[in-house]
Amino acid sequence: MNQQLIITILGAKQIGVLSILAETVSGVGCNILDSRHAIYGQDFSLTMIIEGSPRAITQAECLLPQTCQKHDLLSLMKRTSAHNKQNLEHLADVVIFGTSTPGLIDQVSHFFADYKISVSAFRFKFVDSDSEQPDTEKKMKCKMVISIPHDLVVDEIEQAFQALLKPLNLQGEFKQNH
Repeated sequence: MNQQLIITILGAKQIGVLSILAETVSGVGCNILDSRHAIYGQDFSLTMIIEGSPRAITQAECLLPQTCQKHDLLSLMKRTSAHNKQNLEHLADVVIFGTSTPGLIDQVSHFFADYKISVSAFRFKFVDSDSEQPDTEKKMKCKMVISIPHDLVVDEIEQAFQALLKPLNLQGEFKQNH
């Protein structure tokens, strides 16, 4: 039975690093099931999930840290199972803005989890420049990219989301990406 391994790699932006890592993974007989890559200034992060035989996964666990060390990269790995390919057909951008509310992100996270909606990108920032205001009175803006399961009606999710935000005196927008 095949096993799966989540790998996170951090380091300075380098040309060809994805190719080097893919060669290492495929060289031991593993498949890359999914990956996400992000650039942060001069640095990057890469998270991937690979699958292979128990022997191949063990080889990957041994060889990937060596490959990363050779290229001055940090790596972290964890075995997992039952990865399902993310459904990307119902993506939406969500924006929330208003006065910062304690526990807001927790409430929004639980709301999405209750509907089995995954958050694939997240940003949060204060938009006021007045640093004298307590955090509870600062204006904020939060952006997310979410993946909505096919069996949910997007308009109904948006209405329920608006109902969550209203008592918090927050405004929110859903914009579907097709």
